[in-house]
Amino acid sequence: MMDKIKLFAMDVDGTLTDGTIYISGSGEFVKAFHVKDGYGIRAAQKAGITVAIITGRQSAIVEQRAKELDIIEIHQGVSKKDEVLCELADRLGLSREETAYIGDDDNDLSAMKVCGISFAPCDCSNQVRKQADVLLHKEGGRGAVREAIDLILAAKDERRKSDGGK
Repeated sequence: MMDKIKLFAMDVDGTLTDGTIYISGSGEFVKAFHVKDGYGIRAAQKAGITVAIITGRQSAIVEQRAKELDIIEIHQGVSKKDEVLCELADRLGLSREETAYIGDDDNDLSAMKVCGISFAPCDCSNQVRKQADVLLHKEGGRGAVREAIDLILAAKDERRKSDGGK
């Protein structure tokens, strides 16, 4: 099933970051992103996979990171992630089986239920742990996104090899 993925959607806090939000004395928010996740996102895009962000929070920091990584599909302030994921798949002409989602907490469960395959960092909530198709070895913000993408790309590579390199 992983070899069919054409849309990889992800949460941010606790998935693309470790979930820590730093707030300066002046009220400025700061988040840390792992460079390996960025490399994974670039590899997915190079392989023709659309990468999307679907997050419940609104953040200029996320917009900046998305811009750096050429992520066009960025959806912030989302309360119903499943609806946004389905609308995005429909707009791209993709079946649910062609979609993947990675999330770490209970607000990600709805999206995880409507995608073809769901991933979760190893430090996810108990409910997400029960729902995820693939429980990753890496923690959120510590390479979990890269690990999920690597699994997808490896499956695509295996399919190509079994199809005679096509």
